[in-house]
Amino acid sequence: MPSNPEIRPPVPPFTRETAIQKVRGAEDGWNSRDPERVALAYTVDSAWRNRAEFVNGREAIVGFLARKWQKELDYRLIKELWAFDGNRIAVRFAYEWHDDSGNWYRSYGNENWEFNEAGLMQRRFACINDAPIKASERKFFWPLGRRPDDHASLSDLGL
Repeated sequence: MPSNPEIRPPVPPFTRETAIQKVRGAEDGWNSRDPERVALAYTVDSAWRNRAEFVNGREAIVGFLARKWQKELDYRLIKELWAFDGNRIAVRFAYEWHDDSGNWYRSYGNENWEFNEAGLMQRRFACINDAPIKASERKFFWPLGRRPDDHASLSDLGL
């Protein structure tokens, strides 16, 4: 495949294996907490619905993510493939974070993704619920950044 930065393998149509690769790549990107890096996985005109917020385009994605990670501190995320077909992938996820007062949360959600032929996400629809948790109830303890390969999945954790 050419080294064009606008091509993000794997590309559709997805197989189970390539869909799992795409999900893990997205998880790794979000766990970097680097808005510029994450935004490169989306088309320049990508359309999102994140909770009740509508975000359009890479520039807006960068701003959204910068605000998100200023609020959601020590963010750690796990994504899991739910379903896939052609150029679409559905995932479920959970992430843990705390606010600037030290209150911990586990946020649960589902995302529906649609990709263009180059493997860039062109549409993302996310539904998310936040549940307050005690620090003692946390399950995501790896160092900030990429989740280790041997860390339990959402299913393994009973989430």
